Amino acid sequence: MTNRPSENAVAAEAREAAAGPRWLTEAEQDTWQAYRHAYTLLEDQLDRQLQRDAGMPHIYYGLLVQLSEAPHRRMRMTELAQHAKITRSRLSHAIARLEKNGWVRREECPSDKRGQLAILTDDGLEMLRRSAPGHVAAVRAAVFDRLTPEQAAQFGEACRIIATGLQPAGADLPWLR
Repeated sequence: MTNRPSENAVAAEAREAAAGPRWLTEAEQDTWQAYRHAYTLLEDQLDRQLQRDAGMPHIYYGLLVQLSEAPHRRMRMTELAQHAKITRSRLSHAIARLEKNGWVRREECPSDKRGQLAILTDDGLEMLRRSAPGHVAAVRAAVFDRLTPEQAAQFGEACRIIATGLQPAGADLPWLR
């Protein structure tokens, strides 16, 4: 099996390139800019809240959550990078910082000596327990308290559709390299 695009996909790309770019309509541009603005503000808000309350950036909190939900609070580093949607290099740096705090430790993978496991420590789990209520309150205030239940459901559906389209089988994604 190859990762090459089908002949139809190649032909469609060639036709699109010859026709020129499909510029966004004014309404699409407005939606895109609103999304970018909201995303940037939300990430900043969550980062500031977690830095203030837990002394860690949002990305580190997400890693602790992933590990807390994994069997035995452990996960292969490559799998954790995939779940977090970050490069292995960025993950390695983040795990090193979490190790310094005593919240995570690394061990060799018993089934594959080339691989490593990231393991959430008891201190890391305690930090997560202490910081979760403030984080959930920040998410609720920033997103869900501003949307009706119907809007929240539509927002979730739209995000899932976009995410699915951005992760096709065989895609060259940074966390898979």
